[in-house]
Amino acid sequence: MVVQSLYGPVQQDMARVEAILSGIRDVEYGPLARMLSQVMGAGGKRVRPALALLAGTFRDYDLELLVPLAASIEVLHTATLVHDDVIDVAATRRGRATANALFSNAPSVMLGDFMFAHAAELVARTGNVRVIRLFARTLMRMATGELDQDVSAFDASKRIGDYLQRIGGKTASLLGTACEGGAIVSGAPEPWVEGLRDYGFNLGMAFQIVDDILDFTGNEEVMGKPVGGDLREGTLTLPSLLLLEDDPSRRNPVRRLFNARRGRERLLEDAIAAIHAADVLDRSKAMAREFGDRAAHAIAELPDSEAHRTLLHLIDHVLDRES
Repeated sequence: MVVQSLYGPVQQDMARVEAILSGIRDVEYGPLARMLSQVMGAGGKRVRPALALLAGTFRDYDLELLVPLAASIEVLHTATLVHDDVIDVAATRRGRATANALFSNAPSVMLGDFMFAHAAELVARTGNVRVIRLFARTLMRMATGELDQDVSAFDASKRIGDYLQRIGGKTASLLGTACEGGAIVSGAPEPWVEGLRDYGFNLGMAFQIVDDILDFTGNEEVMGKPVGGDLREGTLTLPSLLLLEDDPSRRNPVRRLFNARRGRERLLEDAIAAIHAADVLDRSKAMAREFGDRAAHAIAELPDSEAHRTLLHLIDHVLDRES
C-alpha cells in the first residue's frame, strides 16, 4: 500500500490543528506564555489528533467541529505529561527540558491545570454533550492509571493483568477516545463508532507495549531517556513482568532490584541484562502484534477508503517504530 503521508487524507488539515495548538501560547501573562511555549513547542507526530480527524472522515467531515476536538485531545495529552514530569521529578522528556526542571514544581502543576481547562474549553466547542462526557470520563481513567503506577512503585507483586489494566487507562483510553470522539462528531452510525473506538484502544495498547520494549532496546539519544528508565523508577512493564512470571523466586534480578535498599544501579544493570538474555522482549513484541491485529479487525467492516487504509498503515507504523 502506498500512503502519500503518514496521515493520508487528513495530513493537510493537521495544519489547522497545529494553528490552534500554536495559538494556545498567545496569552497576556508573560510567565505563562513562556511555559506554554516550552511544553507546546516540543512538536511530535501528533498521532492522537490525527486519529480524531481520520475517524471523522467516514461520515460528515466537518472541520469546524473536528479540529477543536482533535486539538483538545493533544492539549489533554500534553497536560498529563506536564503533571507526570512533576510527579516523576523528570528533568527531560525526549531530550528536552521539562517544565518542572525550568520553572519548578508548583508553577508546573498550575500550568498543567491551565492546559486541562483549555482542553475542556476546546472540546466544548463541539457542542456535543456525549463527546464532552467522554472527554471527562477519559481524563478520570487516565488519572486512575497514573495513580496506580505511582502507588505501586517497586511492588513486585503486580501481574500482567494489572499492567494491561494500567496502560489501558493511562495510554490506550485516550487513543480510543480520539477515534470515538471523531466518529461521534461526524455522525457515524453506532457500529462504526464502536469499531473506531476499539481500533484506537487496541492501537494504544500496542503503542504502549512497544514503548515499554524500547525502554530496554532504544537508543538513549533518540529516546531522550536512559535505558531501563522504567525499572529505575520502580515501574513494572511487560518485559520485566514476563521475567518475573518465568522466575518468581527471590533470585530474579528484577525482584532483587525492587527489594534492594542500596546498590540499585548495579542491580539495575543485572535486571536489564537478564531481560535481554531471555525471550521476554520477543514475547512482548508478539503481544503488541496481537493488539495490532485486534485494531485491524475492529475496523474491518468500515468502508474501504484512503482513511481506512491509512488507519491500517498506522498499525504497522506503531509496531515498527524505533522511538
